[in-house]
Amino acid sequence: MTTQCAQESIYNLLPRLEEKPVKPPRYISTFRPSVKREAEKNKAQWKTMGPAKVAVPSPKNFLQKHSKEPKLPAKCLHARFTGKKEQDSKKLPALSVPRRTDHPVMGIQSKKNFINTNAVAAITGLPKKPQPIYVDRRQGDKYLLETSGLVPKYIKKKDYGVTPKYVTRRNEEMKRAQKEYEAGILEHLKKRAMKRLSDEERRSLLQGLKKNWEEVYREFQGLSVEIDTIPKKIYKEKLETQMKQLEHDIEVIEKHKVIYIANE
Repeated sequence: MTTQCAQESIYNLLPRLEEKPVKPPRYISTFRPSVKREAEKNKAQWKTMGPAKVAVPSPKNFLQKHSKEPKLPAKCLHARFTGKKEQDSKKLPALSVPRRTDHPVMGIQSKKNFINTNAVAAITGLPKKPQPIYVDRRQGDKYLLETSGLVPKYIKKKDYGVTPKYVTRRNEEMKRAQKEYEAGILEHLKKRAMKRLSDEERRSLLQGLKKNWEEVYREFQGLSVEIDTIPKKIYKEKLETQMKQLEHDIEVIEKHKVIYIANE
C-alpha cells in the first residue's frame, strides 16, 4: 500500500495575506418604489402616532364661571331687562279651567238637596259589616278568613251530595249496553239452538266433577312411593293430567253462573 505525502516547498514558509470574500450586492426588488408609494398613499395621520400638527389651546381661553350654563336669546334678554313685551308675541293658549270671573251656564239644574239626602241615607242605612278575619300568631297578624280555606263553602253548595249528571248518564248507557248485549246473546243462542243449564243441573254437574276429582285423587294417593318402572310413571302422569283438567273445569263452572251448552 502506497501513501501520498504533501509536496514540500520553500514557498510555504512565506507569510500569506488573508483574502476576504467579496459579498455580492444586496438584492433589491424592482417593485420597491411602487410598494412604498402605495403604503404612503393609504396611510393616514392617525394610524401611526396621531396627527402631525395639533392645535395648542391658548392660555387666554380658560374656563370661566357660568360659561357652560344655557343662555337666553337676545330677544328674551331685552324683554327681561326693559320690561316691555313684544307686540308680535304669540297669544296665550285658551285655558281649559274656567276663571273666577266666568259664570258658566249649567244645562240641567236640579233642586235636590244632596246634603240632606246623604244624611238621611247614612242614618237609615244598615251599618257596614266588618270583614271576617283570623289571627294565627300572638303578634296579632290578621288575615282574611274567606280566602284562608277555613270556611266550609263546598259542603254548603246546593248541589253538594247530588250525583253528577255525567255519572247518571254513564250508568244509563252501561245498563242499555248490557241489555243490548244480553239480547244479542239470546238471539245468537236461539240461532245456534243452545241450551242454558239450570241451577240444579249446574250444581249436580259441579258435584259430579268434584266426586270424580276425589276418586282420581284417591287413586293418586294409592300409588307406590318409589316409581321405578315406566308403566308406573306413565300411570302417575295420567292421573296428574286428569286432576288438572278436573280442577280447571270446576274453577270454570264456579266462576260462571250462567252456562250454555249446545244441543245434540
